[in-house]
Amino acid sequence: MSRKKGDQGTSRPAWYEAGLAHVWLPYAQMKTVRAPLPVARTHGSRIVLCDGRELIDGIASWWTACHGYNHPYIRNAVEHQLALMPHIMFGGLAHEQALTLARRLAGSLPADLTRVFFSESGSVAVEIAMKMAVQFWLNQGVGKRKKFLAFRGGYHGDTTGAMAVCDSEDGMHARFRDLLPEHYIVELPQSEESAEAFARCLERHAEELAGIVVEPLVQGAGGMRFHTPLALQRLRAAADRYQLLLIFDEIFTGFGRTGSLFACEAAGVVPDIMTLSKALTGGTLPLAVTVARDKVFDAFWSDDPTRALVHGPTFMGNALACAAANASLDLFEREPRLRQVANIAAALAQGLAPCRGLPGVKAVRVKGAIGVVELDRVDDLEAMRARFVEEGVFVRPFGSIIYLTPALTIGEDELASLTAAVTKVVSEAG
Repeated sequence: MSRKKGDQGTSRPAWYEAGLAHVWLPYAQMKTVRAPLPVARTHGSRIVLCDGRELIDGIASWWTACHGYNHPYIRNAVEHQLALMPHIMFGGLAHEQALTLARRLAGSLPADLTRVFFSESGSVAVEIAMKMAVQFWLNQGVGKRKKFLAFRGGYHGDTTGAMAVCDSEDGMHARFRDLLPEHYIVELPQSEESAEAFARCLERHAEELAGIVVEPLVQGAGGMRFHTPLALQRLRAAADRYQLLLIFDEIFTGFGRTGSLFACEAAGVVPDIMTLSKALTGGTLPLAVTVARDKVFDAFWSDDPTRALVHGPTFMGNALACAAANASLDLFEREPRLRQVANIAAALAQGLAPCRGLPGVKAVRVKGAIGVVELDRVDDLEAMRARFVEEGVFVRPFGSIIYLTPALTIGEDELASLTAAVTKVVSEAG
């Protein structure tokens, strides 16, 4: 890694200098990327660096820390579970935290989304959803339904199957396009024109399709693109017409981020399979779930062992992670998170509004606790990220997108500082 202006070369602890040469960082060209910021601790919506500086976190560690960092209630739950049992394998054994979490999730999700399969990451949860969908048809003697319909601007993870249903045309996985399983990618059916194109694709290929995969209401890492509930209602109607499984990837949108506890609620649409992760444990420990409706589960229920779902991540249902998730659900029940989301939405709309008139700004949009300023282009992402640090905030633009996804518990003054920093940096970029 090169040292560029803005790298903080002083006050680096010994562990940082000794270990940095041995890590491979995410989404980074290691030869040219700026050195990462060494972090000493976190609290609330703050990241404390080893040199003593505090940054207001504008993205809640990829929107996982929904209750803020170091929430004492979640910490106490994890500490209590650690003293009892940190982990047992989920094959042939079970424990209270996982079964309680499965029951609670089934009770929180709409309709008959009642069967919870655990894993450790969102990308793997998507892989499991796709595997479920393909085997759903195989178990019924339909072997040709192996492909999926997904959407431009979508992002579902970095593992092979998940990459294959991302929009790889000009996205981060474009170089893998010829190596990935073939699926069909179209525009979300929002306009009449895109709805017609969507319908034509289904007419041609429905018999090949196992299901439809979508991020409901917001396509996150593919560009923070918003869409209306109408698009999701069209997907549900089409899935029913062609007897396809509808998969909602709520890894980004779940747990209040868009304004309701789950994005599907705002559309009045129930998917056949849903994936959840990110904020599931309040940003404390890795955990993901793939939740299926009864009709999906019933296709696997048999005396024939070959009809079983043969999948089993080593750390699935980890007791510490499930304890954190149960504590996080407690906080959603006891504290006014959705009201806080509404307040954040109003503050983001007001705070980012001045960006609309600035040169180089293509769009400003807000949905729930998500604020986006889309630029015509960003010539130097690394430099822009460094400017945000200089302003005392941690904001990590990608492509031409500057976005805020703060903790749902962020203070009013902290949120105002974030929006002011975005306005200032955008004004300089123009």
